[in-house]
Amino acid sequence: MKKLSYIFLFITSFAFAQNKPLLYNFTSIPQSLLLNPGAEVNYKWHAGFPLLSHIHASAGASGVTVYDVFADNGVNFNDKLRRVVYNLDRNDYFTVNQQLEIFSGGFAYGNSYEPDKYLSFGLYQELDIHFYYSRDYAILAYEGNQNNIGRSFDLGDLNGKGELLSVLHVGITKKVNKKWTYGVRGKIYSSLLNFKSTNNSGSFITTEGTNNFYNHNFDLNLQLQTSGYASLIDLDNDGQNDWNRKAIKELRKRVLFGGNLGLGLDAGFTYHPKEQWTITGSIQDIGFIYHTKDVETYTLKGQYTFEGVNPLFPNNGSGQTADEYWQEITENFEDLFELDTITTNYMSWRSPKINGSASYKYGKKVLKECNCTADDGDYLNEVGLQFFAIGRSRRPQLALSAFYYRRLFNFLSGKVTYTVDGFSKTNIGVGLSSHIGNINFYIMADNLLEYQNLAKSNYASVQLGFNYIFPMEKK
Repeated sequence: MKKLSYIFLFITSFAFAQNKPLLYNFTSIPQSLLLNPGAEVNYKWHAGFPLLSHIHASAGASGVTVYDVFADNGVNFNDKLRRVVYNLDRNDYFTVNQQLEIFSGGFAYGNSYEPDKYLSFGLYQELDIHFYYSRDYAILAYEGNQNNIGRSFDLGDLNGKGELLSVLHVGITKKVNKKWTYGVRGKIYSSLLNFKSTNNSGSFITTEGTNNFYNHNFDLNLQLQTSGYASLIDLDNDGQNDWNRKAIKELRKRVLFGGNLGLGLDAGFTYHPKEQWTITGSIQDIGFIYHTKDVETYTLKGQYTFEGVNPLFPNNGSGQTADEYWQEITENFEDLFELDTITTNYMSWRSPKINGSASYKYGKKVLKECNCTADDGDYLNEVGLQFFAIGRSRRPQLALSAFYYRRLFNFLSGKVTYTVDGFSKTNIGVGLSSHIGNINFYIMADNLLEYQNLAKSNYASVQLGFNYIFPMEKK
């Protein structure tokens, strides 16, 4: 278990939800094609700077912040902890997402006069961890069972999953005419690590005992599926540092076709019903991973009753020491609960994501020399609404964003979003994209109002990257 905790710390050490309203439809940035393969492309080719073209990290917790528990505000820590334990419900959740693009590129082809297709490709690594608040577990841990005689604790509250994987992808974007553009993207997933525990049920009840003070009654149907962990835990090592080095080396081997494999598909479109109106939509990660290597599934099923151990004190001549008493309890629990470990293959489904938007463009650039609008057809402003949804094991997570886009200068564009979701009702984000020569640099951050004190924030997200872009020649 100690090594499992080190694996988790390694994974989360470089991670700061998957909604990216600032990047979506920001078409001058090539990475917008990852959110909508049907986004419009206005460059001849691009190449991302390796390991720097897209760096994204986000974390969120609905219903609670670090400040709620650890604030130095004169309130007793136990009172703050109690408030958090009881204020959250089983539909509150915690999530961490991180992406690192290893390489990427793309080029236009087709019609020699005006290419109507764009091929984009790349490889990125992604971490996604999501788990729901286990309310009955938390109450039981906080109160204990002595004051809850006869209460049934729902053990089905345990629900979470996480994955560390790499994604090799190729997409094609096709411009049909001035109104329609659509695209598809195929993906090959390579899972480095995976765990899933989502279909749990059961209960725990404490009742008055007959042979002892209490009877502890368990009705269990719990399961944890894992892949990629067992071989890491069993690595030969000469200490923790040596194990860390070998574990990282092993994970690197799995980045490209070295782990459990799966397939996925993205699809999207852009539609202009009128010149200044734009409607877009996309669906991402319709796919699965089939886990066949390094698989271990742990199950705990059945009905159990534990009556405890009656201590026989040493002064009666035939008693037991305290160490012997607790050793007997440990042995009784190990004998009572039969934890089965099996190596059956299993399938994990990706969390599908849906994006959509409707927007209106206005305000063409005015040329000072003639007091007339430029003839390049570009509008300086765009306003609209964006919708996002991601599938989760209990219910979808939804977000709605209003946005304003502005081309500030020929080399600089900006976007501002206001997002309402399960984390916050006051999430304001800002993104900037610059094009100096052929170098594109972009940086974006959400929930800026909370950055003055991140401990009070339910959600934080940042993304940035560098690309080399060769623009389309003006005709």
